[in-house]
Amino acid sequence: MQLECALRVIVSQFIRLTMDDIARLANVSKTTASLVLNGRSAEYRIAEATKERVLAIAREHHFQPSQSAKTLRSRKSGTLGLLVPELSNFAHASLAQALEPLCREAGYQLLVMSSNEQASMETAGIEHLLTRQVDGLIVVPCSSDATQYLKWSLRLPLVFVDRHIKNCPIPFVVTDAIDAVTSLVMQTIAGGSKEVVYFGGQADLSPSQDRLAGYRKGLELSGVPEQPYWVWQRDYLRPSGYSMMAECYERLGHYPDSLFTGSLTLLEGALAYINEKQNGMPKRLMTFDDHNLLNCLPWGIQSVVQDSQQLASESLVRVLKLMQGEAVDSVWIPASLHQRS
Repeated sequence: MQLECALRVIVSQFIRLTMDDIARLANVSKTTASLVLNGRSAEYRIAEATKERVLAIAREHHFQPSQSAKTLRSRKSGTLGLLVPELSNFAHASLAQALEPLCREAGYQLLVMSSNEQASMETAGIEHLLTRQVDGLIVVPCSSDATQYLKWSLRLPLVFVDRHIKNCPIPFVVTDAIDAVTSLVMQTIAGGSKEVVYFGGQADLSPSQDRLAGYRKGLELSGVPEQPYWVWQRDYLRPSGYSMMAECYERLGHYPDSLFTGSLTLLEGALAYINEKQNGMPKRLMTFDDHNLLNCLPWGIQSVVQDSQQLASESLVRVLKLMQGEAVDSVWIPASLHQRS
């Protein structure tokens, strides 16, 4: 008997009340209940006692007005979409973590999806967000083809973050990687290194191009010519860091004096190979992006730190301005260096 009562209680918790139910329980019309629960009681001069009665009933039954109904009335969903290549990527996870509370403070719910660095999955993800009638999109593009993004930017406000596409008018918010990587490479060479190897991701993506440009500028300004087998590029996945380290070691016949990886995932893959082989390691390690775990490692790994909070804030500001019909510009966010001895 007790179990039967408990089951009835559990089942009752999932009964979805409607506006009609709240109106009936509060002994008012559906229109009155709707106006009160949508914050329009003062506008229609609904008596305070009636307002409080409706709100009390709604609180008692944990009732919230239908978001779908609001969307139909206002043609606004109160949601924004964020599409990233990889949620397991620390930079993208940090971006989502920083962006979500900012959206909430601005009165929007953030819907997050991943493309898994695949153009087909990215297209499907954006189309799914469009069916959810998001009011704006913030995208970390996984393709360098501007045409597909331009067609979406005609349908709703769209801002790129973390990556940009050359000769594409869509506004972007991106870390200034060139200067930071240049400084890091120059410091490493000034410290005595004459062999600096670079591991990067997809060559057609803007972060790869910017980080490689910074690496090469650092070599040039330090008077060190680039040598064969110093630059390796594949993608930003962990297995690629492992395989590039294996191939680099085989080609050079030794570990490079210094190694720069274009992401934490590539660093992780390279260290996995080094740990597995137990046959030495580079004297100096550098990486793009930072994580507190690097402080716990026995090597002084130097890192380029992106400002995730600023990336999130500036991208949100731009998508909200586009929603208001305002023109926006693109912006480069400065990076900093985390020096570890």
